[in-house]
Amino acid sequence: MKSRLVGLSIVAATAGLFAFQAVQTGSVKGTVSPADGGVRAWALSGTDTLKATIDKGAFEITGAKAGTYRVIIEAKPPYKNAAKDGVTVVDGQPTDIGEIKLEQ
Repeated sequence: MKSRLVGLSIVAATAGLFAFQAVQTGSVKGTVSPADGGVRAWALSGTDTLKATIDKGAFEITGAKAGTYRVIIEAKPPYKNAAKDGVTVVDGQPTDIGEIKLEQ
């Protein structure tokens, strides 16, 4: 009886460990040109809204769940905001969207 109880406890503990696996998220990164033209980068998908500061023309938005996002670059005047649709994020991987050129 005691060995059966120990066996069940081990099975329950093992199942519990798998139930609490860390959720992996991806990221979206890229650059903005001109480097001083962007303020923030936003990633929008359904009810998810993520943001990151643009530093020296580069950004990386972390914590993105797998899915398709719209990335918006918030620009400083005299530049206009820019957007890129259809950005696909995969769990545990960075998605590089390359360079986004801001227009005046």
